[in-house]
Amino acid sequence: MLQETVAFAGTGLEIEPAPPCLLVLFGATGDLAARKIAPALYNLRRAGLLSENTGVLGVARRPRSDQQFRDEMLQALKEHSRTQPIDQELWGQFAKRWHYHVAHAESHDEYVSLRRRLDELDSSCNTQGSRLFYLAMTPDTFPSIVENLGGAGLSRPANRECSVRLIVEKPFGADTSSARLLNESILSRFSESQVYRIDHYLGKETVQNMLVLRFANAIFEPLLNREHVEQVQITTAETVGMEARRGPYYERAGALRDMVQNHLLQLLALTAMGAPATTDSQDIRNEKVKVLRALRSLAIDEAPCCTVRGQYGPGEGTPAYRQESGVAPDSTVETYAAVKLFVDNWRWAGVPFYLRTGKRLARKTSQVLIVFKREPVRMFTEMGCDVRSPNRMAIRIFPDEGLNLIVDAKVPGARMLLRPIKIDFRYGSSFESASPEAYERLLLEAIKGDQTLFIRGDEVEASWRFVDSIRDGWKATGLPKLIEYAPGTWGPEQADRLFEDAYTRWQPL
Repeated sequence: MLQETVAFAGTGLEIEPAPPCLLVLFGATGDLAARKIAPALYNLRRAGLLSENTGVLGVARRPRSDQQFRDEMLQALKEHSRTQPIDQELWGQFAKRWHYHVAHAESHDEYVSLRRRLDELDSSCNTQGSRLFYLAMTPDTFPSIVENLGGAGLSRPANRECSVRLIVEKPFGADTSSARLLNESILSRFSESQVYRIDHYLGKETVQNMLVLRFANAIFEPLLNREHVEQVQITTAETVGMEARRGPYYERAGALRDMVQNHLLQLLALTAMGAPATTDSQDIRNEKVKVLRALRSLAIDEAPCCTVRGQYGPGEGTPAYRQESGVAPDSTVETYAAVKLFVDNWRWAGVPFYLRTGKRLARKTSQVLIVFKREPVRMFTEMGCDVRSPNRMAIRIFPDEGLNLIVDAKVPGARMLLRPIKIDFRYGSSFESASPEAYERLLLEAIKGDQTLFIRGDEVEASWRFVDSIRDGWKATGLPKLIEYAPGTWGPEQADRLFEDAYTRWQPL
């Protein structure tokens, strides 16, 4: 147990487990529960990071007995847990605290029986009245669930010694207006301090390490500003298409809303934010909000020159997007989006940020690349140093989590010949322990009541305002035109035209 605790914490010291809690999982029979949430809870319990007085109540409309639910979750662990084989003795003990309850999200009357069931489990599991409601369902059900929880008296803690919290999955709204209405709906029953809007990217080890890299190392922070940075490139690329029945969802969302509005803008905020006063969650999120509010919205006529839209065509053994299940045969939804933007504040004024994301690209990868300005006096330009490049710092989120610096060094020999070299740090080789899954960290932090890795309501609305400016430009002008790209490539070649000169490109990944 201690070894697992140390591996997760990364401190060399044992940490106390989270306090007792009853996790109420709406959508318990869904894919997210099986693939992510159940394995995360099991691995947290295996690592000794959950209290022994932790209980789980799965809630869904499909009939199940407690034992059927436990058997299904065990099968999910065998298929999706990062630790194998499953410890049958450990699971057997933990599974006794997993229960199931049939309820329909929209039925107010069924929440009365849900409350009775929760009271019973509080007593039998000794969870001390603390509850964490997890809405692992489609966003259209959120308002009715929240309203019914409040109507049944379940949105407020029974006393000062216990807590009631709410985890909300993305997508959080479809634009600024719907996000604001959803915020208002949730905050009519829960306070902001109770709400945990999840973005699984924020649970990734490398993303969290960005704060440490920037603010615990005096060598880096003074360089991250307009005086020293030429540009920033942020990429999240996927090789998959519309597997797992994602076609209908993607037809409503597209790459811009599915990835840019949350994952990429969160990475941008962490890269560009100023130093928080403390490590308190509110101080950190305050700095992120400042960045998102400083994003320069695109004017209608800027959409054609500052964005690129693409859609993957057919490939060898793979269908085109328009041939995928649940996709319209004449769909104009983008599966690739690239954006050039600016952060209009003192630190970053004039520095372009380039964001790109897409499906069916060449590699599954995610990274933040910071390209530094050239030295003011180029002493070596006349000495045959033909392959020189700017200094770069790449923060790799996936795969090979870590960081590398690209600097110039002299090639051994009589000539003064320079070549770029890579200074590389990898989590896998630098630390003995493997990184935990993102959902493990996020669930643990929610149970403990730390909101640092979750998105605040004003963050959501600020990011939507920027994305809406892009979508307004697309709708008004019909530009840029949707470009078909071949699967297994890096998307439309036109994305290189976002850069300020003809000799600059997306850096190789």
